Amino acid sequence: MNVPTEHLLYLSAGLFALGVLGFMVRRNVIVVLMCVELMLNAANLAFLAASRQHALEGKPALQGPVFAIFVITVAAAEAAVGLALIIALYRLKQSAETDAAAEMKG
Repeated sequence: MNVPTEHLLYLSAGLFALGVLGFMVRRNVIVVLMCVELMLNAANLAFLAASRQHALEGKPALQGPVFAIFVITVAAAEAAVGLALIIALYRLKQSAETDAAAEMKG
């Protein structure tokens, strides 16, 4: 069974929109980071779908998987740094809400 590329791109757009909505609406920093991860995974799906669409017969296009691996590497670093910042924020303010982080500006 071969899923059409358009369906994969629609799924990717839906996941990205869900991530953006969660990023804008939610106040918990952990949920915000999960929404960023969802957006990065939606981009990975779009890269892989486009790569499959533009592959030649007998010669696969490797640009999509290479970009996806790069995005996964960046996401892992972002998750490590983000979780470290959340732990530091929680130790300082006893809260993981974005409003507590905004109070640290002043």
